[in-house]
Amino acid sequence: MLCAGLALALCALQLVPAALAGPQLLVERSGARRLSKVGGFAWENCGDKRDPVVVQSLSVAPDPISIPGSLRVSAAVNSGKTMGPPLKAMLTVEKALGELWIQLPCIDQLGSCTYDDVCSMLDDLIPPGTTCPEPLLTYGIPCHCPFKAGSYSLPASDFDLPDVELPSWMTNGNYRVRAVVSNGGEELACVKLAFSLQSH
Repeated sequence: MLCAGLALALCALQLVPAALAGPQLLVERSGARRLSKVGGFAWENCGDKRDPVVVQSLSVAPDPISIPGSLRVSAAVNSGKTMGPPLKAMLTVEKALGELWIQLPCIDQLGSCTYDDVCSMLDDLIPPGTTCPEPLLTYGIPCHCPFKAGSYSLPASDFDLPDVELPSWMTNGNYRVRAVVSNGGEELACVKLAFSLQSH
């Protein structure tokens, strides 16, 4: 499904439009800096051919994205199997230092983190029993587990991005993220993202 397939893409976007990532990025921190631009966005599937969930398309515009500002996203995901709890998401976040890529640690749920229960995270963001937010509601995209097998698509939709504070250790530069979603040790999907951050 789109939410869990994007528990890859969108979970991984904890570093891109932070509005999709939860409130932890909006907290003022010592030495924090304000995110101003995200650019150079690219993505690819990284699972083997047996992964049941495949991101078929993911488009983010404009490039670069100005923050605060407006973001247009379109996506399509195909799921060959119903996905229920527990859904686990593992993120590996790396930053370029010259020719080297350095893995960033997990600090305050940001960075190379493992989220053992994506379903409960979604429930915290959108309490069960409440209507899924737009534009998910309009396009019939579920926002809670379990996610039924099928094809889901989000036509180009606009989102407003608020001001975002980044921790001081997340400096300007090029980043790449590998996001893997699994259930009971079975890999369901894998997506790689690349982008650059600019803050002030």
